[in-house]
Amino acid sequence: MNHFPNIAFKSSEGATDIECIPLAELFSRIKKDPSHNPHQPHRISFFALLIVTEGKGEHQIDLKTYNIQKGSVLKIAKGQVHAFQDNLQYDGYLVIFTEDFILKYFSKSSIEFISHLYNYHISNPLVENSSLTDFFLEQLTQEIQSKYTYAQKEIVAKILELFLLKLERETHKISDKTFNKKHQSLFMNFKTLVEKHYTKTRNVKDYAQLLNISTKHLNSIVRASTLNTAKHFIDNYVILEIKRVIFSSSLSLKEVAYQNGFDEVTNFSKFFKKHTGLSPKEFKSSL
Repeated sequence: MNHFPNIAFKSSEGATDIECIPLAELFSRIKKDPSHNPHQPHRISFFALLIVTEGKGEHQIDLKTYNIQKGSVLKIAKGQVHAFQDNLQYDGYLVIFTEDFILKYFSKSSIEFISHLYNYHISNPLVENSSLTDFFLEQLTQEIQSKYTYAQKEIVAKILELFLLKLERETHKISDKTFNKKHQSLFMNFKTLVEKHYTKTRNVKDYAQLLNISTKHLNSIVRASTLNTAKHFIDNYVILEIKRVIFSSSLSLKEVAYQNGFDEVTNFSKFFKKHTGLSPKEFKSSL
């Protein structure tokens, strides 16, 4: 069982699916909710963009710390675990939006392009020195605050959708020549299957069979998207889930092993050390 606090979408009155919140206002709201400590790792049930407009500092996503400064955009996906640093030395905005908002207003083709949404494993969540943020924040806040509500949600969605697409283009490391929409769709299906079945199998052949393709073809698709093999992707995902459980719970290592699909603690320990350089016990002691 995962013990990270799960944070649902809570917004100001009238905002049900998207909001652009100044960080000062965000922390003012949080002070009124003693049950939520934003400086401790917590899992979000929505999507978020942390946009830094002044200063610099750090932010943690899935146990990894990112250095951020003016012009930085940090993309946090639904289901990821993140935490703010203590004593913030930066200012900016947190743009939060729900999955329902995406599915209702974004085009299907855009969703497939934007890795932040359902494919965050294949891209770096940090975009540095973005030239897009000022214009985006101005347009977004202006439209959200507009008294003219005709097609307002559609317009807000297109502003956000365009911003995310442009961010993706800024950070996309695969050339247009090698980009293949069909392959991207297969990769997303593969990722979904790994998330669903990783406790049952870490065998590439099993996932290739579920996708009705050869293991060679699956490896070529994953390599095109991540620059690594399918096995590397599966193992990295399993390691991340193991770390999340160790970090957030008081389960014994035997229970952690069983929860993540290992029948023997010895095999679990060997697998973890092979991929991290630490035994599960050493990792837990380092937290």
